Amino acid sequence: MRAGTLNSRVTIKHLVSGQGPDGQPTDVWTDLATVWANIRNKTGSEAIRADKEVSVVQTSIRIRKRTDVTAPMRVHHGAMVYEIKAVLPDEVEREKIDLVCEVING
Repeated sequence: MRAGTLNSRVTIKHLVSGQGPDGQPTDVWTDLATVWANIRNKTGSEAIRADKEVSVVQTSIRIRKRTDVTAPMRVHHGAMVYEIKAVLPDEVEREKIDLVCEVING
């Protein structure tokens, strides 16, 4: 894989359950890894969620192959937060994975 196509630095985060100082359960997004990526916006649309119109942007984020990235995780790039919907492996070259993501702005 050519390094030149991976031109954006992103942070992959996963949800960690814990306990707050008051003993209450808490969920915190914690860094898993910071990697180079290629971000490609595929489509944009508008939808109604919870009786409110929101824009939905579908994005593909390509990174070097990892085995620890799963669908419930998130990708952060600057102020953008992408929800990972699916992880698609490269069955031909076996060097990368594509993260099918959505950005939801309401």
